[in-house]
Amino acid sequence: MGQVVLTTVELAGLTTLILLALATPLAWWLANGRAWWKEAVAAVVSLPIVLPPTVLGFYVLIALGPQSPLMTLLHPFGVRTLAFTFTGLVIGSVIYSLPFAVQPIRNAFEGVGPRPLEVAATLRATPLDGVFSVALPLARRGFVTAAVLVFAHTVGEFGVVLMIGGAIPGKTEVVSIRIYQLVESLQFGEAHRLAAALVAFAFLVLFALFMLERRARAR
Repeated sequence: MGQVVLTTVELAGLTTLILLALATPLAWWLANGRAWWKEAVAAVVSLPIVLPPTVLGFYVLIALGPQSPLMTLLHPFGVRTLAFTFTGLVIGSVIYSLPFAVQPIRNAFEGVGPRPLEVAATLRATPLDGVFSVALPLARRGFVTAAVLVFAHTVGEFGVVLMIGGAIPGKTEVVSIRIYQLVESLQFGEAHRLAAALVAFAFLVLFALFMLERRARAR
């Protein structure tokens, strides 16, 4: 059981770090870009919210399989497939949780608005300096929200991780899949303990987010 929890935490932690790095420039462009097609990109980013996890997991599984064009490019490097591996699980989790990182950060950047950057420019700050010294600190609440949501969402994943990871003990088996296996084998006591722990975890995450929102409004 300890290995299952460790795999879950490792998956959620890596997914969160990767998405904070990937979502920041994408969210900045969605918040400040002027391209007419940016909302189409935003719709694609948000697809995991409305798609059944098994549908997304199926297509990611195909993309990571040995016959896919993507994997063909990696064959010369000795990589035949990423399906049913922890790396593949991370890739699937990043795709599945992408909107939970992009949207809070985009909202935070839109809340900052152009005025602080214009003021920074009058003080001879370069655009890049303005982003790092002004926009990012002012948008920190969006980053905190994104990190909490991504981590919690990844911990609760089921369909995507089952399709891509295959629940291999010690490699791709996570808590949500373990609960399903326990119920399937009629071990309801242990399943109840794990499920109750996830319920408590979800409650604490939501409570923390609500408190952050309350403090932000008070300020």
